[in-house]
Amino acid sequence: MTHHDHSHGHHHSHEESGEMPFEEKLKKILDHWIKHNEDHAATYKDWAERTSQAGMDDAARLLKEAADLNITMNEKFEAAKALIGRHE
Repeated sequence: MTHHDHSHGHHHSHEESGEMPFEEKLKKILDHWIKHNEDHAATYKDWAERTSQAGMDDAARLLKEAADLNITMNEKFEAAKALIGRHE
């Protein structure tokens, strides 16, 4: 089983449990990733603001861009979620 732990005490497995249909599992994991990215984006934006206030505007801009990338990833996850059940 594959587990990972982020520095914020986040523990879980990305393995299929076999207890729920694949499409349901995929929707749940996409929802998890979306929430996870939202949390990270908020943290990055907070640190971007702090970094800007410390006079490090170039670094702050990069942190803001990182937050924006998380939001872009979520747009992809939402689009993928919308396609679940619509086998192409």
